[in-house]
Amino acid sequence: MAKLRYYDATAEKLPTIPPKVAVHTEFLRTGRINRRQWLPSERRYLSYEEVADRTGKKLSTAGDTTHKRINGFHTSIQFPKMIFHRTLVGRPHLGYCHVTAARTPVTPSKDITWSFYFANFFCNLGDETHFFESIQPGYSRMYFAVAIEPGAQAGQMVINRNFRDNGLLFRTDDPKVALKNVLMLGAKDDALRRIIRSL
Repeated sequence: MAKLRYYDATAEKLPTIPPKVAVHTEFLRTGRINRRQWLPSERRYLSYEEVADRTGKKLSTAGDTTHKRINGFHTSIQFPKMIFHRTLVGRPHLGYCHVTAARTPVTPSKDITWSFYFANFFCNLGDETHFFESIQPGYSRMYFAVAIEPGAQAGQMVINRNFRDNGLLFRTDDPKVALKNVLMLGAKDDALRRIIRSL
């Protein structure tokens, strides 16, 4: 894959050039709107660090909004705010954001710990070395939750592959479905789960 170059289209102000004739008459005469084109010498190219920083700010803002929406549903379903983001190496315009983590009882004697994420791309989830496979950058987002467990190093969490091969609880591109799934994982009683299922 060719190395991507990013440029800041908003960095320089466009000089105002007075039109020769009124714009609307030029449009009616030719059917074209005269738009100023960027010259390659006028472009200010961004470094990967600048692109990653801008992507990170957008992901963090979206993470805050997502967390508020999840906790705003019902007072009995409250999740801790654990927002952090990562951008992909070599593609700093793509990244993912961790929103929250919680524990859900699967059976009366067994709980599962999970983390909820979203990404600004859609892909398949794979193994440890290539967790994001077949990335489709498009304009879609991906919302997903994975089962986690404590890792070998103190304070480190890793994917719980005993639950499934990739530890995936759910993955969707629909924010409403993602919200419903997270709320189902956080619901404490069956009455609340029935209400969430009916949404």
